Amino acid sequence: MSELPIGYWLKHLDRLIESDFDRILAAESLGRRHWQVLHSLHGGSATVDELDDRLAPFLQEQEQTVAPVVEQLRARRWVQGQGSLSVTEAGGRVHQELFERIQQSQRRLSEGVSERDYRAAVQVLEQMSANLENG
Repeated sequence: MSELPIGYWLKHLDRLIESDFDRILAAESLGRRHWQVLHSLHGGSATVDELDDRLAPFLQEQEQTVAPVVEQLRARRWVQGQGSLSVTEAGGRVHQELFERIQQSQRRLSEGVSERDYRAAVQVLEQMSANLENG
């Protein structure tokens, strides 16, 4: 067992997960926000205001709205609509391809880890978070 503290492994794993996710999106010249908008719209149509509300926890301080990202996806013909936005057929294909690659990455992440151990790790991290949040 490693002598390195849990904080090291949390940060290291987080960087690896983020890097892998960014690599998957970069293959389509996309950033995280593009994926979030596309994935959100894949679940059903929405207005820009509704997307802003859904994605508010993920927006950076300098980001007031996802409207520029919507316009970039519209320019690729992956999103359509004026008020109510939806994913086009081409956007749906791209979403499906990316989603499959993301799922493959998630499977690779947990390779060699039993479902029981995975759940136990999540429970431990959840409890540690609650401990610090509550006091």
